[in-house]
Amino acid sequence: MGSLSPAQRPTMYFVGVTTTKSSIMKVFPAWARALGLDAVIQGIDLPLDDTAEHYRDVVDFIKHDPLSLGALVTTHKLNLYKAAHDLFDSVGPQTALLDEVSSVSKRDGHLWGHAMDPLTSGLSLDALVPPDHWRRTGGDLLLLGAGGSALALTLHLHERALAGGDVPGRVVVTNRRPGRLEEMRAVHTKLGLSIPVEYVVADTPDVNDAQLARLAPHSVVANATGLGKDRPGSPLTDAARFPEHAIAWDFNYRGDLVFLDQARAQQVERHLTVEDGWLYFIHGWTRVIAEVFALDIPTQGPEFDRLSALAAQA
Repeated sequence: MGSLSPAQRPTMYFVGVTTTKSSIMKVFPAWARALGLDAVIQGIDLPLDDTAEHYRDVVDFIKHDPLSLGALVTTHKLNLYKAAHDLFDSVGPQTALLDEVSSVSKRDGHLWGHAMDPLTSGLSLDALVPPDHWRRTGGDLLLLGAGGSALALTLHLHERALAGGDVPGRVVVTNRRPGRLEEMRAVHTKLGLSIPVEYVVADTPDVNDAQLARLAPHSVVANATGLGKDRPGSPLTDAARFPEHAIAWDFNYRGDLVFLDQARAQQVERHLTVEDGWLYFIHGWTRVIAEVFALDIPTQGPEFDRLSALAAQA
């Protein structure tokens, strides 16, 4: 991590691993013009599992620099909050539950931390599956990876189930490290999760292949591992077979995206819908930008479509 210099203009930060490769560096200026913002974006790159000192330095800098208005945090959202939770003056209810921060913002001199993933992952999933999809098809949900994004999606489904909405009858979560699954299970237990979840240790990709083979037709298979973006590869082997009429969804939109290549190789034969993480990217950034700059940005409709089109053109 390089030195952090005081911002010369109103600045929003992107705390990630390889931020210069993200489309947001081109998209943000176009959005700022469309939204009437006099602001710039700057990346802060940190290695995976960086030191607590570096995470605290980033949060402390944003908190005390007058023109640094906030940040979106991706890969580091769990570790950053663990290291610097005491530096936040207030946090949203989802942050208190998930112990992570994906949005850093300021209000009346107070530093706020929010966990936006339950909202943004839910909006993205809802855009991928047709209305009444789960009840109508009996499809399952397989989450490959038990990190913050996967946990957030289960919380979205929990809230939907409590409201009587359409949710999958079976959710399977796999992860290479059993500790992450136990952390997820602990949150689910604390919450009294209203949907059934199976937790599977997948220390090798062939275990994920086996879980894929158990799924009903019309299931959703989501790559929430970070493989294909933060690290190369896929959680599946090339021998994996997707269920017929499945939706293969990668939370990533950039990288080698091997998971999506594996799905596309079966797309015609298995009648698959294959989706990358572009819409997740749009929802994730617009929700945090709305929080940092205190804007009302809709999640659908003409204004949202206009911002989506601008992003695609940038």
